[in-house]
Amino acid sequence: MSVREATFLGFGNPVDPRPDELQAWAYSPDTVPMNSMPKDWDLLISGDVLGPTLFELAMDRQCPARRFAQHCMYIYAADGVRQNASGQRKRRLKKFVERAEQVGDEPMQIWAHNCRVLMTRPELLEHHDWMEGGLVRYPRKLGLFNRR
Repeated sequence: MSVREATFLGFGNPVDPRPDELQAWAYSPDTVPMNSMPKDWDLLISGDVLGPTLFELAMDRQCPARRFAQHCMYIYAADGVRQNASGQRKRRLKKFVERAEQVGDEPMQIWAHNCRVLMTRPELLEHHDWMEGGLVRYPRKLGLFNRR
């Protein structure tokens, strides 16, 4: 049975879902609507454990929850450029960016471009764009010379 054919049976712990649970939910997101998720669920799940799963979902053009996964990848990236971000996070983010540049479609190539800009100029991080979904709702390439 492929991931897309998997039946979503719910989260054992919605605050800390397993990768397979998140993947099954992403292909049938209406089974548990976003407004029934814990507050700041996007922030809670956008860490290293689910990063690879979220990236795969964000890359999948057929995933019904793709925009949500892309939003989570913006959060993941914003956290990954912090001065005190772990070396593992920074390396993994760089690999995600490289893969999105190589095989991603336009939304993921824009994400990769914006990540590169943020890696170069972390002071350009705008909370609304990166943490609240602004760059997913209104996709655009950021420039290195944007002002705060």
